[in-house]
Amino acid sequence: MAYNKFTVQKVIKTFNLDLIDNEVLFENVKEITPSPFLIELMEKYLPLAHAIGTEKARSEFIIAPLLAELTDITNHSISLFSGINFTVDKQHGLSGRCDFLISASPIQYSLTAPVLALVEAKNDNINSGLGQCMAEMVAAQIFNQQENVERTIYGIVSTGSIWHFLKLEKNKIYIDKKTYFIDSIDLLLGVLSKTVS
Repeated sequence: MAYNKFTVQKVIKTFNLDLIDNEVLFENVKEITPSPFLIELMEKYLPLAHAIGTEKARSEFIIAPLLAELTDITNHSISLFSGINFTVDKQHGLSGRCDFLISASPIQYSLTAPVLALVEAKNDNINSGLGQCMAEMVAAQIFNQQENVERTIYGIVSTGSIWHFLKLEKNKIYIDKKTYFIDSIDLLLGVLSKTVS
């Protein structure tokens, strides 16, 4: 089995998690003004990503530039990986590639703990990516524990235009009841920066 075979119910049952879906995860978020470069990229390529309409196009033209901006915002204190093989526990199905993975290390050439956040790109159906993202978050928690690191793991499922956030703490997994949109890019960057702080 691989990450993309997990549903929300399968993750909850397999890993004995408590699901909480009635809370706002981010309060009093400080908005971050995007760089002129990111603004130009979004103006130029957002329509192209929507016109192409594939998960890959949304991932490349919208999600990747936003996450790259996040590395600039943090003065490159985090590392960003795209399409990385993240097999942690094959026996329990925690294997496969992650669309994007962020760790708290300035080292970009190899993945080191702690993993902070994972981003799952979807074409149009956010809910279809929740189980997969949750499984990747559980894998990140195990990966961090193997390196003696305990920390909150964030997950994000995004179509590029719509961004939905999750949080894993111990055995509790939260699905944010609030959804964020690319139209409010200042707020979105503020929330993204909270996931890596």
